[in-house]
Formats: sequence, C-alpha cells, structure tokens
Amino acid sequence: MKKCDVEIFMGSDSDLKSMAKCAEVLDDFGISYNMYILSAHRTTEEALERVATAVERGVRVIIAGAGKAAHLPGVLASKTTLPVIGIPMKTSDLGGVDSLYSIVQMPSGIPVATVAIGDTGAKNAALLAVRILSVSDKELRGKMEDYQRKMRDDVLAKNERLQKEGYKNYLKG
Repeated sequence: MKKCDVEIFMGSDSDLKSMAKCAEVLDDFGISYNMYILSAHRTTEEALERVATAVERGVRVIIAGAGKAAHLPGVLASKTTLPVIGIPMKTSDLGGVDSLYSIVQMPSGIPVATVAIGDTGAKNAALLAVRILSVSDKELRGKMEDYQRKMRDDVLAKNERLQKEGYKNYLKG
C-alpha cells in the first residue's frame, strides 16, 4: 500500500466500471489514491485493517462504493475519524435504491457523506474529496475553481449555440 491522499474501496469487481469514474477525476486533479476490492461481509478483517492504518499512511479521505446491502461505507466510517464518502452502486434488483438507503441511513454518530447512485455518484464522490482536500491546499482549490469555470463556460457555449441554431438544428448537430 503506497502513501496516498484518498483510498477507494469497492465491495465487488462488478463495481469497478463505476469506481473507475472516481479514479479518473482524482487522476485529473493529480490526487494520489489506492484502490481496493474488499467486501464488508466477505473480507471484513482486511477492509478494517486498511482503514485502521489509513491515518498513519497519510490518507485524508475514504471513498467507498457498495451495492445491495451496501454496508462497506458505514463499516469503514465506524472505524475511522476520516471523512467517508459512500457511493451507492446500481443494482439489478432495485436499481440502486437499496444501496442508497443502506448508505444514507447511517445511525447517529457514524456519518457517511452519500452521493448519487452509480457513475454520477462516483464522479461526484471524487469531486467532493477534492473539495475536502482543497480546504487545506490552495493549489488544489485553484484547480477546483478552474474546473468549475470550465463547466460554466461549457454550458454558456451550449446556450449560445442553441440561441444561434435553434433547438431543431442543435439536435441534428
């Protein structure tokens, strides 16, 4: 395990495609991370060992994606003082609502920041981690400001095109 700012956990390799969205954002911002496939139910000891040593390894934020019963984010949060961001994974049974409820309904005293289901949630979890880290990192805060400015500029450019072309031509192009 290398020293890093963020650790990304997922309960199953079926979550990897979504969790890759999280890693891509962290890569774009130059944030170091470790990524694990560890289950709250099948590899409990291994997951808890990683979180128990996280602070001494320099980790500052934990991101955990899980589906169905989705206990991983809460289990990790129960064993650390670090901020934990939970990503509900889309499921075949209930579309991820089961995962969302499992993560968002943590008992008092065990907070888990919870984002949207699936790919969007994975991306937003990474962006939330960037914001948390940027509180004490001026350079990272500048990167986040640039990111937000680019999003704004992209929307304004799309609006300008819509105004110029009209919706029918916009949809064709």
